[in-house]
Amino acid sequence: MASIFTCNISPYVALNSGNKPRFGVKAQSLGGGDSTVWSSDAIVVNGTSFVGTKEKNGALIDGGCGEKVKNGALIDGGKNGRLNPRIEKRWVKEAVFKDLEVLWDDGHGTKTVKDYLDGAKEIIKPDGGPPRWFCPAECGKPIKDSPVLLFLPGLDGVGLGLALHHKALGKAFEVRCLHIPVNDRTTFEGLVKIVEETVRLEHASSPNKPIYLVGESFGACLALAVAARNPKIDLVLILVNPATSFSRSQLPLLPILEALPDGLHDVFPYLVGFVTGNPVKMAMANIEYKLPPRLQFQQLYHNLTALLPSVSVLSDIIPKETLIWRLKLLKSAAAYANSRLHAVKAEVLVLASGNDNLLPSKDEARHLKGSLKNCKVRYFKDNGHSMLVEDGLNLLTIIKGTCKYRRSRRLDLVSDFLPPSMSEFKCAFDEVTGLFRLATCSAVFSTLDDGKIVKGLAGVPDEGPVLFIGYHMLMGLEIYSLVEEFLREKNIMVRGIAHPDLFSEIMEGSSTEFSLSDWMKVMGAVPVTASNLFKLLSTKSHVLLYPGGQREALHYKGEAYKLFWPDQPEFVRMAARFGATIVPFGTVGEDDIAELALDYHDLMKIPIVNDFVRDLMSRSSRVRDESKGEVASTDLFIPGLLPKIPGRFYFLFGKPIKTTGMKEMLENKENASQLYLHVKSEVQNSIAYLLKKREEDPYRSIIDRTIYRAFYSPLPEVPAFDP
Repeated sequence: MASIFTCNISPYVALNSGNKPRFGVKAQSLGGGDSTVWSSDAIVVNGTSFVGTKEKNGALIDGGCGEKVKNGALIDGGKNGRLNPRIEKRWVKEAVFKDLEVLWDDGHGTKTVKDYLDGAKEIIKPDGGPPRWFCPAECGKPIKDSPVLLFLPGLDGVGLGLALHHKALGKAFEVRCLHIPVNDRTTFEGLVKIVEETVRLEHASSPNKPIYLVGESFGACLALAVAARNPKIDLVLILVNPATSFSRSQLPLLPILEALPDGLHDVFPYLVGFVTGNPVKMAMANIEYKLPPRLQFQQLYHNLTALLPSVSVLSDIIPKETLIWRLKLLKSAAAYANSRLHAVKAEVLVLASGNDNLLPSKDEARHLKGSLKNCKVRYFKDNGHSMLVEDGLNLLTIIKGTCKYRRSRRLDLVSDFLPPSMSEFKCAFDEVTGLFRLATCSAVFSTLDDGKIVKGLAGVPDEGPVLFIGYHMLMGLEIYSLVEEFLREKNIMVRGIAHPDLFSEIMEGSSTEFSLSDWMKVMGAVPVTASNLFKLLSTKSHVLLYPGGQREALHYKGEAYKLFWPDQPEFVRMAARFGATIVPFGTVGEDDIAELALDYHDLMKIPIVNDFVRDLMSRSSRVRDESKGEVASTDLFIPGLLPKIPGRFYFLFGKPIKTTGMKEMLENKENASQLYLHVKSEVQNSIAYLLKKREEDPYRSIIDRTIYRAFYSPLPEVPAFDP
């Protein structure tokens, strides 16, 4: 039984644990009440029944609720753009993003491993007594109805392994960390009971919320053991380089340590520190990506020289006797967890390092994915064993990108969405897609209410709901620039309606690193269903919808800038139901960056390649039914492209079309069709306008833009044609 413990340790606040009255206080701080968010496309986990949903390879995805997409139109068997009334009444519009500002400060990049070591030095001073929980003060107050996150430490036992992530996680979770005192000798079974008791009390207090267990190395074994013993509790496990592979470790630490003379023990922390982590990546955790190389090197040198003296604190955190005890404890923990993997029913996300010198983490991640029923894996090839204190990893971003964040037993990608932070914005658009944005250098124009075309997004309404309807360029290359422009200029989050395969096992199978598809989820993409469109518009969001969808994005040769829209005007009726403003837009530039060399018909003529395409199509989701016409084609393939010297992307957002007060009028099919055709013609006109005007752009070529930047740097924008 964990004891009641109270002390004042800046910057960490101790929390009573293992005592039932404590949870009475906790319930009051949470505000009480059932936090369940009903949704038609939500999935219940761990055995609870669900309707109209499906699960692929552990990914929680929307299968609709008696709805389908016919010829690209979102329908549910009803009429006039309405969902089933039962769905409308059950969905509670309590969205997380109302509690968090877009581009909020998550504190990422402000801490380094030195902060962890300094904190560890402070927290072990009053050490003694049994294991206990504490809440880091810097986590702050979480958003409403946040789930609990319990951090289970590695061999150090300090509980500060999330030091670089406290501020970010503290917004989305109630964070509690387990501290195992230096001289504590609690057995592994005893530690399991301590965590298990806390988990059960939390579940009794909030039975409709998930409980997150983040286990690092040894802590991952602890999390698996608790999950195996509690299969009916809704748990989400995040395992960081799990030590279930301890028996296959490349470095026999225990024999080395037992043979090491006492006089050399002070050297051992330095050895372990360099083996378990990448010192350079640890020192780079707070270095700004866009700094000039000279300043980056200076900051790195400063961080490394400050870090090395702090490493000596490891000998105080884990003295020789404690380390020998915990290595033996780890051996029993790995055996215990491995023998019970079959009993684990929880959602599991494994984060594995590709440069782990202590454990075969990559192989173990593959083993756990095959052994556990609901497991995702993400590899980080450049990180070491202690990846949580290294550069290049934001734990909250990973949780969001893998669709693991939820506040109830049901995942709802609309109400549970956490808007991107400023650090995520910089990483996504400066590091991940930065070179692509630099090469395409988008020129954006919009249309005011009086019909005047202006540079920028002044013509786009700031207040939602707004429905953007446009042309999908080849492979959807325009999306990254579009979302980035709205965030940068207007601080508006555009929620894209995406193909379901983005959330399916197809994407899981093609890449297990944190990829571009994960970043799209971080930036608000949701599967294309009528219920998701309904919920986004009801929360007054800015929504991006492509009626041509996959057929336009994967078009054939000679079909550039041709619209493939269905006949049904369903999005018009849905927009009118919420009084949404429809903004038609056109975009051009795909033919300026690449030539379509191999389309679907060409690929199907190539042996072996055609088998790959057929296999890809057999595993993909069909968004449309078997209706006649070109728009019903859903050939999924990866086109062959020949790169060109990059030109430029151009966007033109047309005159906003307000649907307020048009609901009754658009119930008439003919009226709805007329408005639908008007929107389509506006998109075509925008494309034609851009194709003509781009010929007047003196900076259409990347060569001209590079020369301009050389003379006018650091101006962020390169001029285009005059509208």
